[in-house]
Amino acid sequence: MKPTAYYIFDTSLGPCGIAWREGDRPALTSFQLPAIDARATEERIARETGARPSNAPPPAIAGIIGRVRRHFEGYPEDFRDVEVDLDGAGPFARQVYAAARAIPAGKTATYGEIAETLARPGAARAVGQALGKNPIPLIIPCHRVVAAGGKPGGFSAPGGLRTKSRMLAVEGVAWGLPPTLKSARDLQRAAAKLRTLDPHLADWLSPPLPFKPSTEHSPYAALFSAIVHQQLTPKAATAILSRVKALFPGAIFPAPDELLGTPDHILRSAGLSQPKTEALKDLAAKTLDGTVPTAEIIIALDDDEIVRRLSSIRGVGRWTVEMLLIFNLGRTDVFPVDDYALRKGIAKVYGMPEVPSPKKALGLGDSWRPYRTVASLYLWNVVNAEIF
Repeated sequence: MKPTAYYIFDTSLGPCGIAWREGDRPALTSFQLPAIDARATEERIARETGARPSNAPPPAIAGIIGRVRRHFEGYPEDFRDVEVDLDGAGPFARQVYAAARAIPAGKTATYGEIAETLARPGAARAVGQALGKNPIPLIIPCHRVVAAGGKPGGFSAPGGLRTKSRMLAVEGVAWGLPPTLKSARDLQRAAAKLRTLDPHLADWLSPPLPFKPSTEHSPYAALFSAIVHQQLTPKAATAILSRVKALFPGAIFPAPDELLGTPDHILRSAGLSQPKTEALKDLAAKTLDGTVPTAEIIIALDDDEIVRRLSSIRGVGRWTVEMLLIFNLGRTDVFPVDDYALRKGIAKVYGMPEVPSPKKALGLGDSWRPYRTVASLYLWNVVNAEIF
């Protein structure tokens, strides 16, 4: 039997592993979805395959790796042409895998529908068991097989259902995603539920507020604008942002690689400070290495992971990320207690003589879960009403 080799590579979803039988026509034997880090991914694929590491995959495998990267960046690939080695899989499992490979990107099928396709009605559980042992996920797209009625079902890859929802989100399928507020109507519904959770807040949850997340920009573009606006008046920030964009004609925002290749003094000439220039270049670098997720991927990440990833960027703090969570992604349970105006609103609602500390505000907000975003929007409105 020909020896098996594996290779670990980065993607925008995280570090993946791929293993193959060596030869003139290498066939995939295993694919490892992202674990916690590259080391964990490598340990798992080495343990499960007994393969040896490769420093340079052959051209055919390198081509597949490139396609996987493009796929996770939001440009769905069709992997049905990729040759797989399913030694050890029984006849029924092979039929299940073939049926799963027939599901195109952006579509799903239920376990029961796969069973019907195989002329095995009533074998939905057996289909799920076979997919649970799938050695080559993504290439054999078991993430596209879901439980009937949109129920969670299962997913045995690292990250479980969270990984599954992220993979489907890349392909444009909203499944198992975090709850969001998409419109003023959603906000009003959530406000009605919030009234039952806290009588102190209830009297302040009207009139209806206009709200619609700004989803037209990618996380990279939204953070680019946020960095430029930091500590500036809106008028000054808009003027500087316009001058920076003018350095890159034809683009709404400069591409990350183009930004990195632009000398600092040119960016400074547009009005950027040196710290903001460094912050924007760090944003670009972290976008290219996948730390900053694409628009397709970020919708499947939970709030904590988004905060962890994006607050690692130079000059981007938790508050900036929380504003993105609320006003770009419409997440329902964000509570930016470092915001002074929000805490001033709490003092008004509760009749406090002083503005509460972030820690005290956090405790008060526990009763508002899972609608703390809604509470935040109305608390800001309380303060704005005082000003105007």
